[in-house]
Amino acid sequence: MITLILAIAVGCGGFCCAHFAADAGVGWSIFWGVLSFGVFQGVFGFLIQKKVKAEMEKVQTILMAGQKRLQQKMQRWQMRPPGSVQAAQRELFEDTKIFVREALAQTETLRKFKLWVPMMERQIATAKFQLNWMIKDFKAVDALMPKALFLDPTMTAMKIARLYMTGGDLKEMKKLYTKGVSRVRYNGNVLLAAEMSWIEVQKGDVDAAFKTLTEALKKSDDATLKRNHECLMNNRPAHFSNSGIGDPWYSLLLEEPKVHTQRPRSVYR
Repeated sequence: MITLILAIAVGCGGFCCAHFAADAGVGWSIFWGVLSFGVFQGVFGFLIQKKVKAEMEKVQTILMAGQKRLQQKMQRWQMRPPGSVQAAQRELFEDTKIFVREALAQTETLRKFKLWVPMMERQIATAKFQLNWMIKDFKAVDALMPKALFLDPTMTAMKIARLYMTGGDLKEMKKLYTKGVSRVRYNGNVLLAAEMSWIEVQKGDVDAAFKTLTEALKKSDDATLKRNHECLMNNRPAHFSNSGIGDPWYSLLLEEPKVHTQRPRSVYR
């Protein structure tokens, strides 16, 4: 808002300078006023966005460093497996909480741009929504939901997932799904279609899930969607699985990834 006010002031200044100081006509004065407004808005906006991007990169750096530490720990476990898979998962989750909370604290530095960047508050809420989702802080997630921006498929899928977790209305979920897939490109509907069809299967409405996948495959050639479509076509809903989508699916927290443990083999000599 302040940026716009300043830009208008600069535009008016450009008009006045041209009209009164340089004795230009009204047409040329308007031209110089509009040009002054546009140049100021563009240059100032570029500088502010550059600073915002730098702050967001700090958040990403914290997340990447934390994920790297988790990967290193998992690599060490491959050499020396932990005693319990469940204990290992709990340890990874607690480690995740540490660096995600550090990232959450870093997002607070974006508040200094609130007066200069339109919808900065909503951008901060969106970032915090995603971070709190990672550590399953659903109290914070629910509080942030009215302020966050749900413009991309992943954010929309998270909102649908939360509605499902809290026993929300299936019609409302379908409405969000339809809106979400209407603005994506080819194969951009995979996560949403996988989620919506999974929810419909869980609700016992296999016909609705089949219709969802039939429509989704008009805009996608994803192998997992095709496989699930075939399972429902052949009346085998028990074989329905979104595991082929991998981390994007499990990040919605609707299912836990299945952990396969290897039994030690005896060596006979």
